[in-house]
Amino acid sequence: MSSETRVRAAQLAPAALSPSLPKRVWRLLLLVLAAAAVVQMGRDLDLAPGALMKGTDKLALFLGAMVPPTSGGMLVRIVKALGETFAMAFAGTVLAAVTALPLGVVGAKTIVRNPVAHFVFRRFLDLFRGVPALVWALILVSAFGLGPFAGVVALALADIPHLAKLFAEAIENCDPKPAEGVRAAGAPPLAVMRYSLAPQVTPVIASQCLFFLEGNFRSAAVLGIVGAGGIGFELEERIRIFAFDQAAFIILLYMAGVATLDLISRELRKRLA
Repeated sequence: MSSETRVRAAQLAPAALSPSLPKRVWRLLLLVLAAAAVVQMGRDLDLAPGALMKGTDKLALFLGAMVPPTSGGMLVRIVKALGETFAMAFAGTVLAAVTALPLGVVGAKTIVRNPVAHFVFRRFLDLFRGVPALVWALILVSAFGLGPFAGVVALALADIPHLAKLFAEAIENCDPKPAEGVRAAGAPPLAVMRYSLAPQVTPVIASQCLFFLEGNFRSAAVLGIVGAGGIGFELEERIRIFAFDQAAFIILLYMAGVATLDLISRELRKRLA
């Protein structure tokens, strides 16, 4: 390369790297529009310092009423409700996993190779993933009445599409060579899945189920507030009667339960990895 060519390239490089004027104007316009949208959302939601200060005094009274936390003589009832919440989370996770496993097999493109069927099935799962557990709980409490049954089914219905998608992706990421070897030996399709896919996906599926169990244990408390039983029902009752010292005790106990479950689940997932 001649010296003249190098000089010309050096002169053109900054112009090539820097954005053109229309691009800079477009970016500035997008920035202004984003800032205006944020300001408008803040106005619609009344996100103003005055609104924050308005509730600070009441919040201070509530926090003061929480000290010292006490069970109010209801320790056995509260612990039982905490156990019921864990049972809801566990049952909902197991029900979701059992239902999602065959759906995940059907949703894996390495199993069902029809692209149209695969696309339709995945979009079907995407549709139901948009419905949170709280919405399912409100519907099911209205249908089946108050109690943990509605909470269990709500957690399962919310988890099934998520787990089915994760199970399908785990199956798709499996090494195809073991399946080819088992298939070459003349094994039927179920045997191929049993002896080639299952050993590969079982640790992944178990780890994902443990992760969802942690989330369901947290979500189960929210479902209890809308009448689906468990610790959330006890918490909502204490807040409604302004027994904030008992509410604080329930919250602390629940936090300890969540931390314990997270620790156990993390250790189990480490062993599965």
